[in-house]
Amino acid sequence: MEAQFFRFLKIVGVGFKARAESEGRLLFLKLGYSHEVELSVPPAVRVFCFKPNIVCCTGIDKQRVHQFAAAVRSCKPPEVYKGKGIMYVDEVIKKKQGKKIKITLRLSF
Repeated sequence: MEAQFFRFLKIVGVGFKARAESEGRLLFLKLGYSHEVELSVPPAVRVFCFKPNIVCCTGIDKQRVHQFAAAVRSCKPPEVYKGKGIMYVDEVIKKKQGKKIKITLRLSF
């Protein structure tokens, strides 16, 4: 199988990890849940983990590679407040500001 299409995913978060087993046919994700998420890879797609936080989906069919990458991303989509989750390497997440603390000073005489 000659891989022509790639999709890189980046896992951001403390303790979030990924590992591929059985020659790229199974993908195990630790995403902060009480259990490990196990994904079986379709036949036309291979999965490699370069680091515990970088996942590469590759294959000869562009639609299947991108579909599987989207399925992996949907396990823990990136949140807009802290930026944690699974995102594409070339994706930019615009973070929201969050709550502002309003300081009121009362002087009592």
